[in-house]
Amino acid sequence: MKRNSIIGLLCFLSVFAFAQTPRSKQGGGKSKGKGTSSRVKSSVQPSKSITPSVQLNELVQPSVVPGDKSGSSSLQSNGPSSSASTTIPSDLTKPLSQSAKSSASSTTDKPIDGYYKKEIIQNARVTPYAAMREADVVYSKRVWREIDLREKMNNVFGAPKARLIDIILDAINAGELTAYDPTGRKGDVNGDEFSSILTPHQVMSKLADSVLVPILDKDGNTVGTTVKSGEFNPDSVTKYRIKEDWLFDKQRSVFEPRIVGIAPMIKIKAAGQSFDDQPAFWVYYPEARPLFATKAISNRKNDVTNLSYDDLFVKRIFTSYIVKESNVEDLRIKDYAQGIDRLFESERIKKELMDYEHDLWSY
Repeated sequence: MKRNSIIGLLCFLSVFAFAQTPRSKQGGGKSKGKGTSSRVKSSVQPSKSITPSVQLNELVQPSVVPGDKSGSSSLQSNGPSSSASTTIPSDLTKPLSQSAKSSASSTTDKPIDGYYKKEIIQNARVTPYAAMREADVVYSKRVWREIDLREKMNNVFGAPKARLIDIILDAINAGELTAYDPTGRKGDVNGDEFSSILTPHQVMSKLADSVLVPILDKDGNTVGTTVKSGEFNPDSVTKYRIKEDWLFDKQRSVFEPRIVGIAPMIKIKAAGQSFDDQPAFWVYYPEARPLFATKAISNRKNDVTNLSYDDLFVKRIFTSYIVKESNVEDLRIKDYAQGIDRLFESERIKKELMDYEHDLWSY
């Protein structure tokens, strides 16, 4: 019984060893067919572990087809059917690392300055004013204000990263805003009725200081002078003038201000003397609202303000003083008040507007 078990085990091992031997050795040497002989490669290949570090060109060997000018190459597989070839684009034969580098270099997107993309203000749309009919306006008063950037509440207008004058000038040079001449003329005595358009070159010449440049001859002698505009310094704009209307709409029972125009102020120097600040040009505010609605302001306490320059003007987040109100004589406050009396007169006009709104209602 024990002998039969040993014989059976030996038979099993011999059958297993015969199954593992290559076919070329099973036939006792070379296999013969009909007048032809061929060596059959073993289908059992040594096991080779493929890791992610193995390049594509290590697994597939390219061979250029003679006479092929299309830039493609034929790849022959290392498997049993070595006679078959497949034509693929030559880009696929590059190493994976080179393909990754080329795709990375072709990316030109600017990295996000932070951990989220700020799109609320950039994609904002202006909120239109409510429609108003002339028959519904029962009271109207026009006033001119000046915003002094040297006051703490108005420092946002001169923030280096969101300076208002830079936004306005960039829009004028790009053709997005229209600048109007502040010079008075017939039919526009004060020069603030948007009657004459200025070119971008004229705007810059008004803002930049003009200097006298001597004209020299070939011997170095001064034969004359010419006027040339210097470089513009954005910090030289320290004031803005606003023209606005205070209106009472009986249809909605609302007393509100609506800005008509805004003008940066510059100092006028002539013959060695400095004069009062004058408007450099006027910008029609309804035209500038879509632009201002997409320009964020700087905040001293919180970077996430989500407030635009349009919000700043509409919500009255600034401090100012009145320099003129509409009157029969068309006088400015400085024409009939001097010194501290100008400030008192400005406060009197403010209180007059507040009292009108307060007297509209009974409690």
